[in-house]
Amino acid sequence: MNEKPTTPRPVWPVFAKALDELPTRARDWAAACRFKAGAGEVLLVPGEGGELAGAVLGLGARNDDTPAASLLAGALAKALPGGDWRLSENHPLDPGLAQLAFALGGYRFERYKRDDDGAGAPILSVEGADPAETELLSRSIFLARDLVNTPASDLLPDGMERAVRDLATEFGAEVSSIVGDELLDRNFPMIHAVGRASSVAPRLIDLVWGPEDAPKVTLVGKGVSFDTGGLDIKPSSGMLLMKKDMGGAANVLALARILMGRRLPVRLRVLVPAVENAIAGNAFRPGDVLTSRKGKTVEIGNTDAEGRLILADALALADEEAPEILLDMATLTGAARVALGPELPPFFTDDEAFAAALGQASREVADPIWRLPLWKPYAKGLSSKIADTNNVTSDGFAGAVTAALFLQGFVEKAKAWAHFDVFGWRPQPGPLGPVGGEAQAIRAIHRVLEARYKSG
Repeated sequence: MNEKPTTPRPVWPVFAKALDELPTRARDWAAACRFKAGAGEVLLVPGEGGELAGAVLGLGARNDDTPAASLLAGALAKALPGGDWRLSENHPLDPGLAQLAFALGGYRFERYKRDDDGAGAPILSVEGADPAETELLSRSIFLARDLVNTPASDLLPDGMERAVRDLATEFGAEVSSIVGDELLDRNFPMIHAVGRASSVAPRLIDLVWGPEDAPKVTLVGKGVSFDTGGLDIKPSSGMLLMKKDMGGAANVLALARILMGRRLPVRLRVLVPAVENAIAGNAFRPGDVLTSRKGKTVEIGNTDAEGRLILADALALADEEAPEILLDMATLTGAARVALGPELPPFFTDDEAFAAALGQASREVADPIWRLPLWKPYAKGLSSKIADTNNVTSDGFAGAVTAALFLQGFVEKAKAWAHFDVFGWRPQPGPLGPVGGEAQAIRAIHRVLEARYKSG
């Protein structure tokens, strides 16, 4: 007996004001269920004989923000039963973003948990989307999420190096690392100081890919595998999420994966200073003065402001090559979260054209970022009576700005520099994924770099 061929069931994305435009069966069922088409709400529509006829995806009230509305398709990954589905004809969504959102919405971190759910996952086809592009972006974002979600017990600095080497193997990149006391011999004293108290040696991991004569694009990611706060120890509540303090490194590795996967014609360099900010008899102390790679001396006002120290040495190295673009990403300050919350990472740059391009790309791909100022008068708060600078201010004001100003002091030759203070974590479940590690800003950055460097 021949089985009846299956046809993908339709999904009708609809704004709240357009419910009357649904097909008759879906419209009537939505009315009977008092379905209001709230953003990300999904209504399953029954058909004849108890079969499903389709589903309605609510897009909320606004109909003037197509990119953001398109990402609501991520809700379908959890709401739809298994089987084949398709977006209806003449839907209002961006095909590529909708397909990507659906892929991201189905993410699960299962490394430490037995999966007892035997139900099949839904498959959504979106006409006009590029499956290869979706695969590249989603797998890269999953890399960032997986790294952030992995506890420090399996991702200390040596684990970070393995992750970089695995990525390099995938794309034929070269990797080197400077480990332990060799950091002192090679003039990376602040990376060494921050990480020396850990049982796993600190290191600077260096990935290089692409033709030597191509434009230089360098990414620097904060790789603090776990942050106790050092001798300025965090309270226990403050340590609960500190496995994510390598979120900057996770994000630049995900971005690098996209750039290499797209074969962008650049000389890509990725620098990850990887440390654990641990506590032991040899831990660096409040009041210590460290000499940076750049030669600038730094008084330690707080050992819990360690990320900017390791970034400073890595940025100084990156800057020596005078790259065309130098970007750093870090889970750097709580002040950024107080100012903008967990979903809107700030970025800092003094390159107006680059800032404008990032802002436009952010809107086009619905990857939220917001520019904050490098307000030079605040730099005086970093002054020290005994060293060239302090690593923190004493007044506690504008912490994200002063951290960015501190980093800027280690960049001179790069033609364009930007600093991204990301949270790297999704505190509430949403259409794009569950609670846990998250990639932020990398789709917007990729859009800018793609536009600038794409061949042909």
